Amino acid sequence: MKRRVQILAALVLTGLWGAGIYAGHANGHLRFLDRLEATLTDWRTQVRGVQVPPDLVTIVAIDDTVVKRGGSYPLPRADLARVVDTIVQFKPKVVAIDLLLVDRSAAIGDATLANTLATGPMVLAAAAIFPSASETVEPSSDGPLAVLPQAERFLLPLPAFADHADVGVVNVATGQSGSPLSVPMLFRTADKVELSFPLRVASRALDKPLTIAPDHLMLGDRAVPTDTDFALPITYYGPRRTIRTVSAQSIFDGTLNRAAIENRIVVIGAAVAGGGDFYPTPFDSLMPGVEVVSTAITHLVAGDGIVRDRKVRIADALTAILLPMLLVGLLAWRRSAPGLVAAAAVMIAWGGLNLFAFTHGVWLNAATTLAAAVPPVVVFAGMQLWVGGRRTQYFADKSRSLAQFQAPAVQEWLARDPDFLSRPVRQDAAVVFIDLSGFTAFSEKIDPDQLQDLLRTFHALIDKAAVDCDGLITGFLGDGAMILFGLPRAMPDDAARALRCAINLHRRVESWIAALPPAIGGRLGFKIGAHFGPIVASRLGESHQHITATGDTVNVASRLMEVAAQNKARLALTDTLLDAADFQGDPDGILTGPLLTQVRGRSGVVTVWFWRDRNGPSQTAARAEMID
Repeated sequence: MKRRVQILAALVLTGLWGAGIYAGHANGHLRFLDRLEATLTDWRTQVRGVQVPPDLVTIVAIDDTVVKRGGSYPLPRADLARVVDTIVQFKPKVVAIDLLLVDRSAAIGDATLANTLATGPMVLAAAAIFPSASETVEPSSDGPLAVLPQAERFLLPLPAFADHADVGVVNVATGQSGSPLSVPMLFRTADKVELSFPLRVASRALDKPLTIAPDHLMLGDRAVPTDTDFALPITYYGPRRTIRTVSAQSIFDGTLNRAAIENRIVVIGAAVAGGGDFYPTPFDSLMPGVEVVSTAITHLVAGDGIVRDRKVRIADALTAILLPMLLVGLLAWRRSAPGLVAAAAVMIAWGGLNLFAFTHGVWLNAATTLAAAVPPVVVFAGMQLWVGGRRTQYFADKSRSLAQFQAPAVQEWLARDPDFLSRPVRQDAAVVFIDLSGFTAFSEKIDPDQLQDLLRTFHALIDKAAVDCDGLITGFLGDGAMILFGLPRAMPDDAARALRCAINLHRRVESWIAALPPAIGGRLGFKIGAHFGPIVASRLGESHQHITATGDTVNVASRLMEVAAQNKARLALTDTLLDAADFQGDPDGILTGPLLTQVRGRSGVVTVWFWRDRNGPSQTAARAEMID
């Protein structure tokens, strides 16, 4: 009876957890799930593979060939007028110009373009200007339009151009990965609502009236399912130029094929290298924005877009609640291998169903479901292990492991090869040094027992960071430590793991100091140095041997702590380490530099960069300047 009550309580808590995860994400919190969902969406798109798009749209690209011919970008208005005029003569359904015509240029060129725009069905691009770097939603007004992206103002084409064309907002919304996963269909300011550029083009091409319903759009009598904020989810057909693309140079050369234009939607846009209007997609790291827009236009006209509407959201909510409860129920039903196998089978079935739905045009959220299911399952499985006595053994093993200063990989290596490093070995490795600032002066005024507890906690932080990144602590130096990456053998990712360890140390020690009482934390700081290069690894000592490393690389890494303190920083990295780690940036960190400097005990100049956490606890100059 008691076990049944415990299981029922576990199921209820699991359901509440799933509901909380879904509600938190739906209300704009838990943004890390957006990044995970973007990654999973890219993977599902790649699994689905390249698809042949409906042959409805032709992109006329103002590309590098055109720029080389004209010698400038943006394209002169007279040349753009020539492009538009030639296209109109071939009788397209609509001509959409994905270029902002907001500034005046040569009077003759503007007049020529204005006259040309009057000769055919045109849609021009406008831009929404937002008060911050990202689009915001201000649900202050009533009704379904309250969730639209709130723009500060619109950049509209010059009246001379807009008088001859429809106008649509060309902005796209990018996810956490930088890839556009949806395109807003409607935008608003305080007193105005504007249609998006793709929606204007599709409406004009179909010649159908547009109706805005509470949770979707209507083009004539056809419903266009949208997300909750009237955004159109998009899925890419393939890499760039999957949608039919011709260079505008073919117009100047007189080689444009009439069949590529006649009775088609023609989108004129920039595809100039270095032009800035490029986005990463699952198939292409740099896809021109005009092709992203053309993908949305194709979805609207063909009706082949991926569905993520209110019904799909309801299915997501139910899955986030019921799937974790089912998994926990299976684990409770069979506390041994059959329960684990059944739970694993259910997860595999869910993953297959999610992938099947995506490849058939229904976008079920995967990240929210994983966040709702994995933690309860892990917690419940852990409790099951504890009930069976295995959790005690697990923590005992972990405690013994953490009590060792040598990394587990080195212990295993020594067991296989007792003569490991009996002779010095020269190799490349990464070295990380960390040291507390202000500790010597502070230790003279603190109770010894309290001092010991402080050091024990600090050493545990270092040990955890090193173990997480497979680093080897060669020794604790009182209030500091040296961590080596490259033993028992050099690995291709030694520099990357050292960089990750240094950043993790920065964050964990900074948070630890911030959590100390002000009387203690206010007098302590820390500094970290990390470098990559050749070392000499060896075993020192007779009766009690330990593994160590020496050489210029070790000296530079140690002296970098001084460089960090002198420059009011806490983490100093060499360009050698960053290059070896193939560092591409950290969205949660800020890298400043470079600084060309000398370090004590070494001739020549070292190129140093400084890293800090973008959202970490505030740093005080007093801590950074205190050096032991």
